[in-house]
Amino acid sequence: MGDLTPGLVKSGAAPPAVPTPPQALGSAQAGDAPLALRNDCPQGKQRRIPSFVWALPPIALLGAVFLYPLALVVQQSVRPDTGGTSLQPYADVFASASFRDALGTTVWLAVGATVGCLVLGFVLALVIAFVPFPGGKAVAKFIDVFLSFPSFLITLALLFIYGTKGMANGLWTDATGSGGDGPFQFLTTPWGVLLAEITYFTPFVMRPLLAAFSQLDTAQLEVASSLGARPARIVRKVILPEALPALAAGGSLVLVMCLNEFGIVLFTGAKGVTTLPTLVYGKAMLESDYPAACVVAVVNIAISVGLYGLYRVVSRRAGA
Repeated sequence: MGDLTPGLVKSGAAPPAVPTPPQALGSAQAGDAPLALRNDCPQGKQRRIPSFVWALPPIALLGAVFLYPLALVVQQSVRPDTGGTSLQPYADVFASASFRDALGTTVWLAVGATVGCLVLGFVLALVIAFVPFPGGKAVAKFIDVFLSFPSFLITLALLFIYGTKGMANGLWTDATGSGGDGPFQFLTTPWGVLLAEITYFTPFVMRPLLAAFSQLDTAQLEVASSLGARPARIVRKVILPEALPALAAGGSLVLVMCLNEFGIVLFTGAKGVTTLPTLVYGKAMLESDYPAACVVAVVNIAISVGLYGLYRVVSRRAGA
């Protein structure tokens, strides 16, 4: 008998099917079977839950805890005491000198504190990370503990030192024999608030910097030093480029937190310093002007969200 394949092709008949072994057939059917059948569960008893169902509980919690109160604040900001819905509260608040002064004070305090924290935090992180001294590891661990301190605690510590009846004024009066309260009276001024914010928020810049420095390859520093580079040039050319993402993260965090800081301004006793959070407190609690307080709160939220969006854009481009 000759080869039958040419004849089958010419006549158009299909070649005989090759029988599939029972083992291969069983494995193929088992692989194509649904998950419920492979787990020996009856078909239809186990159904796949849509992915959006798992997102409903956190969305509901976020809406109840955050979005709903925020919506009430926005709603109250467009409802003046005279009734109805109007943008008149926004016009009244924007036209007031107290709002403009509070906005300017908030911005310059936040920017000044951020710059001070970046400079001081970078220098202190350099010393802790690259200058060997006894107790360096303990200082680095203390920074983590410092982050858990409330802001008013740091302000009270500064009051004990530089307050009207503080240690510095007491030492001055004892040394000079002069009466009065002493020369250190700056805590009740904007400079005192700035000092308190820099003191409190500097560790928020140091923590990401120390994490970035711990991942820096020390071989680069050794090579740069062996080539004759001075410490200032090593910091500028080697360390600073590696620290820029950490500086951006820490600086943006400090900026947003300073814009919304309330406890430091309140505990310093700086009556002449009014920021947006303290203005909200004054409008709501002291003047009972809730529409105006909600307008200031909406402006503060808009500034914070805008800065956060800008930070995300800058960090994304820097990462790219």
